Amino acid sequence: MSLSGASKKGKKFQNPIPTNEAGFDKLIPILKEYIDNKEENTPKQALGPFKTDIAVYQKPPESGLRVTLIGHSSLLIEIDGKRILTDPVWSDRVSFSRFFGPKRFYQPPIALNELPPLDAVIQSHDHYDHLDKETIKFFANKQIPFYCSLGVGQHLKNWGMEENYINEMDWGDSAMVGNDCNIIATPARHFSGRGITGRNETLWSSFVIKGSKHKIFFGADSGWFPGFKEIGDVFGPFDLTMLEIGAYGKYWPDIHMGPDNASNAHLALKGKLMMPIHWGTFNLAPHAWYEPIERLLGYAKEKNIELFVPEPGKPTEVKNYVSDWWRKYL
Repeated sequence: MSLSGASKKGKKFQNPIPTNEAGFDKLIPILKEYIDNKEENTPKQALGPFKTDIAVYQKPPESGLRVTLIGHSSLLIEIDGKRILTDPVWSDRVSFSRFFGPKRFYQPPIALNELPPLDAVIQSHDHYDHLDKETIKFFANKQIPFYCSLGVGQHLKNWGMEENYINEMDWGDSAMVGNDCNIIATPARHFSGRGITGRNETLWSSFVIKGSKHKIFFGADSGWFPGFKEIGDVFGPFDLTMLEIGAYGKYWPDIHMGPDNASNAHLALKGKLMMPIHWGTFNLAPHAWYEPIERLLGYAKEKNIELFVPEPGKPTEVKNYVSDWWRKYL
């Protein structure tokens, strides 16, 4: 792992360790897996509606750390007086088209124009389920600083964002939000691209967020790699790790972790509490929509991990808490 910058081969960024990115060679078996699949990928009944009580934001969190799950990897994080939004996606579909592609299971619990004032937005990489053109267009004239992986700034600029609000970061780069919050871009094991061409020409990252009292880790998308231990050794322990548990499949184990490896990553990072993200919002893999969280509960018990699983849309103080919100839809 390198905290002094990602390596490149020609135009293309490289993963920290050799990685099978489930490219064209896996296309046929992946399609076959989807066709033969019998799991409940999409909920039988509509989830929600979930609604955020925006009055809550008028008072700061008592503990200094509160998170609102918007859905998938979109989180509104309140940390020691700062508000940071991660990978904001408000569109109905995560696709190049508004008419087909994975559709969200529930509407965002808070409208974009109802969001409280933000200090920063983190943009981890350029996949459709993390970087949403229509949402970025909303932010284009809002004068909010964006912190994004190398190359992703070009998308933001193309969609109307002023260049001086775009902060591109390589692995190991850090940036201050105000005078007491530090964002550090750290390695991840994934890939990038929004079409057939241009694959891996922009970078993918995870992020350490250090407030005046709390330290948290936003994992975005990543397969398991030994870098988690190195990040934990350098920056840990963390009050909270936010790690992807969904969208795994047998043909792409290198680029998505699933609940078992995500819980291992949490331990390697020296996390105190683990928040599972990247599940229960879109159908992106062959497993049942609720399988990731149900499996994680088992691993957490087995590995003695304390979980933080709030209900979508509910601003929740970070503590050992499992809401069980999904069970009423099973």
